[in-house]
Amino acid sequence: MLIQENLSLKPYNTFGVDISARYFAEVHSVEELIETLQSSNAQTLPLLFLGGGSNILLTKDFDGLAIRLSLKGIKEEIINENEVLVTAKAGENWHQFVMYCLEKNYGGLENLSLIPGNVGTSPMQNIGAYGTEIKDVFESCKVLNLDTSEIETFYLEQCRFGYRDSIFKQEGKGKYVILEVTFRLTTTNHKIDVEYGAIEAELENLEIVNPTIQDVSKAVINIRQSKLPDPKVIGNAGSFFKNPTIPIAQFEALKQQFENIPGYPNGDFVKVPAGWLIEQAGWKGKQIGNVASNQLQALVIINATGNATGKEIFDFSTMIIDSVKEKYGIELEREVNII
Repeated sequence: MLIQENLSLKPYNTFGVDISARYFAEVHSVEELIETLQSSNAQTLPLLFLGGGSNILLTKDFDGLAIRLSLKGIKEEIINENEVLVTAKAGENWHQFVMYCLEKNYGGLENLSLIPGNVGTSPMQNIGAYGTEIKDVFESCKVLNLDTSEIETFYLEQCRFGYRDSIFKQEGKGKYVILEVTFRLTTTNHKIDVEYGAIEAELENLEIVNPTIQDVSKAVINIRQSKLPDPKVIGNAGSFFKNPTIPIAQFEALKQQFENIPGYPNGDFVKVPAGWLIEQAGWKGKQIGNVASNQLQALVIINATGNATGKEIFDFSTMIIDSVKEKYGIELEREVNII
């Protein structure tokens, strides 16, 4: 186990923000993780756990111990003629894991193709895209209890999944580290979901009439690549804000004033696309200093020059929140974790 001092975390966050951690360690096994946590540094300092670094905004130097989780490995268990349990360690790259499952013809994750980050962080956010969320295929996850150093198993109901939310972002925040995640996937009788977003149109473009799960994945990848910047090319964390959910009465009132405002029924509420609100408020493609809203998808904030600080990005997001609230009376919520 090697603990480094004053290390830049620029390579470990997709915004490419250059801040330093007082101490840094990379662990490749549960044993290494426990050993690191039992070190004198971990006993007295704040802890920051890093996965793929795709859902965090680092706003200042971290005066503690940053631990990068690089646990790797995938295993499978066939449980019946149509279902398989696939378990991936926390440090596996999410998209590569999805591709692994598709190569095996395991269905359920295809709509979640090309989402940045690692497997270990997927339950925290209950990541989702194009009509699918982690909760739809989640079986269980193993976690390390930071208070007891015991390994525990969390099943679906215990995780309390919500829209970009889970127990790990609420009362379990800072109490557990996710070590591996198990998904219940299909092997033959796949459910093909192409109704959300532009998947059907993209499949028509590809001249595909009876899509396979691999075809759906290809369509999703094409759509995402056409409107979302690659973090390896320009710093970003994907969608920066959650899509707000507002009461029906509030939506109907807004409809009177803004007749083109889109909304999707969600029980007694209506979900309004944050990207539309941001674009209509005049932020799409707008740049201030080193930070900009993406030209193709206003929901994405980018490190336009590569030199932005975390504070600049945070302040830019605050201006967007204030602008949308002033125009629509809707307060956007950041999806990205602010450190």
